[in-house]
Amino acid sequence: MGLDNFLHDRITEEDTYRYTLPEILQTRAKHTPDHTAFIFLRDGDDDEERITYKKLDQAASAIALRLIEMNLQGERALMLFPPGLEFVKALFGCFYAGVIAVPAYPPRKNRSLDRIKTLVIDSGAGIVLSITDIYQLFERSFSDLEELEQLTWLVTDNLDNTTPASKPPSLPAPQPADIALLQYTSGSTGQPKGVMVTHRNIIRNVDFIRQSFELSQKSVSVTWLPSFHDMGLIDGVIEPVYTGFPGVIIPPVAFLQKPVRWLKAISKYRGTHGGGPNFAFDLCVDGISEEEKQGIDLSSMNTLYCGAEPIRKTTFERFADVFKDFGFNSTALYPCYGMAETTLITSGPDAGRGPVYLGISGNAMEQNRIIPVSDSEPDVRYLVGVGYPWLDTNVRIVNPETLLLCQDDEVGEIWVSGSVVTAGYWNKTEETEKTFSAHIKDDPACNYLRTGDLGFFHQGELYISGRLKDLIIIHGRNYYPQDIEYLAETSHPVLRSNASAAFSVDVEEEEKLVIVAEVERTAIRDLDSEAVCEAIRQRVGEELELEVYAIQLLRTASIFKTSSGKTQRKACKEGFLQKTLEVVGESVLEKLPQPAETNITLADLVTIQAWLVAWIHTRLKIPIERIDMSKPIAAYGLSSMKAVRLQQDFLTRYGVNFPPYLFFEKISIGELCERALALVKEN
Repeated sequence: MGLDNFLHDRITEEDTYRYTLPEILQTRAKHTPDHTAFIFLRDGDDDEERITYKKLDQAASAIALRLIEMNLQGERALMLFPPGLEFVKALFGCFYAGVIAVPAYPPRKNRSLDRIKTLVIDSGAGIVLSITDIYQLFERSFSDLEELEQLTWLVTDNLDNTTPASKPPSLPAPQPADIALLQYTSGSTGQPKGVMVTHRNIIRNVDFIRQSFELSQKSVSVTWLPSFHDMGLIDGVIEPVYTGFPGVIIPPVAFLQKPVRWLKAISKYRGTHGGGPNFAFDLCVDGISEEEKQGIDLSSMNTLYCGAEPIRKTTFERFADVFKDFGFNSTALYPCYGMAETTLITSGPDAGRGPVYLGISGNAMEQNRIIPVSDSEPDVRYLVGVGYPWLDTNVRIVNPETLLLCQDDEVGEIWVSGSVVTAGYWNKTEETEKTFSAHIKDDPACNYLRTGDLGFFHQGELYISGRLKDLIIIHGRNYYPQDIEYLAETSHPVLRSNASAAFSVDVEEEEKLVIVAEVERTAIRDLDSEAVCEAIRQRVGEELELEVYAIQLLRTASIFKTSSGKTQRKACKEGFLQKTLEVVGESVLEKLPQPAETNITLADLVTIQAWLVAWIHTRLKIPIERIDMSKPIAAYGLSSMKAVRLQQDFLTRYGVNFPPYLFFEKISIGELCERALALVKEN
């Protein structure tokens, strides 16, 4: 009777401990075979690809049978898929076969392959699951990548998916305690950490989301988030199958190109929930014209969540104000908190409550003291509450030095226990013990996860106030400072090794990246600071597709370090903000006035070249006199988001569709314009 509960929205506490995703999908395929499981919008607009529970079960079974024939139970499978339903089929195929899925970015031209290498090595993957196009790309462009060349490839889009909708008979169903997937948290050059997520972790977390979001089989999710990680994976792919509602998936690049696509899909399919990081809300406000807004109807939305980076009061208020005339109710805004180590979500409010704002003294918070103040105080800073834990999740605020519990309105490290906390890091016993087995001094019996985040409880609401760890979060993505520092230090020969610091600062309520780096003593006299800063920007842009807001070149041996030689990033950040570092050269992307639309028309600028110079000036905030046509555009701090915007602007203005990765290749601005002109003439 228990599995029938999933068919009738009567899921019990016991059900969430007993069953796994394969059993739930097979039950839906048996009893509701023709119900739509997913709708994938290939172009982000109207090019639909649908799949029912029956077809999904058949496809997953076909993949599982091949994995079983290859005797891969308990092995790791690296998943390299573009956005789309092939990823969903392969994920459930791994679940069916008892193979541990390792979702990852698919390789592409000019993108660093270091992350894929480290995932293969760390996970010990024995097989790559992918599609024909990516396998052919690998053969053409990445055949020298030994780590992938040595693995067996299984191309899933050519498999016979007519397998009967039944569990492979030769393999017992995975158990709730079995590892379902590894979510990797590290960047490209740091030591990777694969979070071991069990089937029980997933079921408990999606039930957390089901209850707190008030989801049912009448719900419809609409997501543009990447399917291979975090919210795009757990909420966008797994939650729809668990709860039994259709999930609409949009390619991330389609949303970044035209944010209105997300809102149009919500309107068309009567989406009830979705969300994204803080920047997604700003992108909708700033990147959708009045003309594009016509026809948008957001009245069906019950839950619009925001997480993954600092959640800003002004962002919520702007979004609610702009879209209130299009049916959006601000009570649907849902601030939440989570991380891979807790499968996904850790805390959130009741659906429909809306956000809670707390005004505190900014100066006091810098000292980890919480003092509520009125709106009129000059140093008032607003924090957005992220709700409270659900199910058996237990959140405690702990003094990270004394390991004693903090009181309400006292800042400490956020510690978490409960069934959503994952099993630890793959093959990292020492780090797992340190992070997942912490003990409060007065409660030695309970193991806690140390999140590394700072926060406090105020009137029962959890607030995030900062980070104990050095993790940098920009546009919802995690970056490890050591990865960025390595790229910076190796970008130019005058920069010293192990003598840089990367951190983020708040600029006009947006997180921006700053790098400070020491220069070799012999290079200071004839230092070309502009060339060095451009080299740093280009390297970071090419490898991470990340914009560097400010760079400071420092005098030799002046960077703050501990007695053991470790860089003190927090002290460097404070020195940057207080302007006390020993700077010998710097580059800051100052905000420039945007030219009026009439100043960037084709008629006034005459050529594509002039238009692109104006684009760089406007979008990347580079003075026109500094733009060199012989340099690649990545040298001026092009980020992945702005590359997608440039792709769309080229397409809109000239009908030329460049792939975004082209802008990160070593092609000069002048050569790029020549290619565009040639394509315009062809058209």
